[in-house]
Amino acid sequence: MRALARAFALMGRERDGLRQPRSDQARSDQARGIALLLAAVLGFTLMDATAKHLTQTYHPAQVIWARFVGNLLIFALIFRQGMIPLMRTRQPKMQLARAFMQLGSVGLFFTSLQYIGLAEATAIMDLNPVLITLGAALFLGEKIGPRRVAGILAALVGALLIIRPGLGVFQPAALLPLAGAFTYAAGALLTRMVRSDSVATSVMWSAVVGTVATSLVAPFFWQPIAAGDLWAFALLGIFGTVSQYLLVRAFSAAEAGALAPFGYTGLIWAGVWGWLFFDNLPDNWTIAGATLIVVAGLYVWSREARVTKGA
Repeated sequence: MRALARAFALMGRERDGLRQPRSDQARSDQARGIALLLAAVLGFTLMDATAKHLTQTYHPAQVIWARFVGNLLIFALIFRQGMIPLMRTRQPKMQLARAFMQLGSVGLFFTSLQYIGLAEATAIMDLNPVLITLGAALFLGEKIGPRRVAGILAALVGALLIIRPGLGVFQPAALLPLAGAFTYAAGALLTRMVRSDSVATSVMWSAVVGTVATSLVAPFFWQPIAAGDLWAFALLGIFGTVSQYLLVRAFSAAEAGALAPFGYTGLIWAGVWGWLFFDNLPDNWTIAGATLIVVAGLYVWSREARVTKGA
């Protein structure tokens, strides 16, 4: 628990996830950061698979509540008396909006898992990197060239291949992770705007706001939790918190630009868990759309990396 608290403190000092290479240790730090990120992505996909398992029996509102309550309880054990000081911020409205955006992305994604496959939902949610780039241009004044615009449009085409509106196979629930990708991107942009706060502060705001908001809704959909499902509810909080810890450690060990492409490995794990646990394999259209989203995302990332190096 102390290691996790130190990791959040460290990330608070290195908010942008960027570090200068350190001579002989640069390569080993990079490799360690990549390994930590891969483990974090694996943990997050296991959390998603657990959520899908639970939404087959319980209302998504109850599952979303368990996710945030689990996070808050673990953070309470980590920070103890330091929880109240961590909530202090000079930008409470921004933090509140950011927390609701995160709640929205989790809620929309978990709800979609009740109706569509894990791989399909994950592929559509993976639009968020290019949406962040688009949002930064529209709302933060960051400049993007025609090539990155083309990459963003290609990613959106990939999402349409998966959703396939107007065709007989169209599933309205596929719009939920699409909306979730937009709320995730909005939350990421708001996170950029509260950089003066530590990561621990932002994480605590998300946990508290998510817990309070879902606690107001969950009682309307509550059903008794079977003893045989307690392990799954517990794993939601554990997977989420441990994965967040690994993510923080990854970005404190390596440069963000080096880590970005490896986030797409979540698509592979989502496909594996969908097949292994739910006997659900993505169809050819979903594979084609997911491939287009990944290729477009990597292209936009590579263009941003070039612009950053040339700056």
